[in-house]
Amino acid sequence: MRRLVPSALLLLAAAGCRTYQSYGYVSSDRGLLPADQFASYGPDQATAVAIGRAFGKAYAGLDSAGYARQAAAAITYARKFPGVDSISADTLGHRLVVKFASGWTAQITPIMDGEAPDQTPGLPSTK
Repeated sequence: MRRLVPSALLLLAAAGCRTYQSYGYVSSDRGLLPADQFASYGPDQATAVAIGRAFGKAYAGLDSAGYARQAAAAITYARKFPGVDSISADTLGHRLVVKFASGWTAQITPIMDGEAPDQTPGLPSTK
């Protein structure tokens, strides 16, 4: 019996280790306000939702190159809005930091709800 205790403790310790694949948690909308409802709060919020949807739509795999391609596609999409001042990407954190002309700064994560980015309600016109 005493010989099994270290093995059992090692097995419990291994089972308690968390996974470092955080993309599923970041892109999930469980427990959050629905994207279309958040988009109805104003033009900057609608733009943020559209950018998040473009970010989620550009999913390119679970490696650093895929994350970089995904962020680049979302940044390209975001640059077409006149209200976006600056964008920076945290590819391993799965988020974009967007500063709007109004002074509002938002951290945008991928939104994977199946909606097209350009179909976001309240979206302002593009350049």
